[in-house]
Amino acid sequence: MTASYNKQAPQALSNETQKVVDAFNRLDTDAKLAWLYYVYKKMGNSITPAAPAAAEPELAPKLVGDEYLQLSDDKQLAIMRQVVNREDTEYSRAYGAIKENNQLFVWFAWAVAMGQSVVDMPANYKATDAINNVLSQIEGLEFEQQMSVLRTIVGQMGYTDVKPIETQAQTGKTSSL
Repeated sequence: MTASYNKQAPQALSNETQKVVDAFNRLDTDAKLAWLYYVYKKMGNSITPAAPAAAEPELAPKLVGDEYLQLSDDKQLAIMRQVVNREDTEYSRAYGAIKENNQLFVWFAWAVAMGQSVVDMPANYKATDAINNVLSQIEGLEFEQQMSVLRTIVGQMGYTDVKPIETQAQTGKTSSL
């Protein structure tokens, strides 16, 4: 197992769950968006109670509030892509500034509203073998492992310029009181 406070590093993943994250990371941007959609469609009943119960949606109004919901489908999709690609944009920074449970909530809220107030999947969209493979991998995990994978994946998205605090081993200095 590995554990780190580095936002780009996996959080307490086993070798098995790290393989799912790695497979997800090999998908292209739109395939990642489709995968998240399918995860919430297939596993929504198990993710649903975990995300909203642990989240504070008031911390993400730019992403789940009226401002976002009133944007055009093209603009919403562009923002989702910016978040997935970690681009330095206003919305991606808003996403990168919140913790993983709130990031899970953002994807949950977007998935629930898809086709209504959030851009929907194209009607003729067909999942690729790569997407189906990563879906099969996460479905084969225990619930806690699934949540660990999802938290890691969503936690690696969005933009932040906040850097982790260097450790004593990195600086060679002892803390002073």
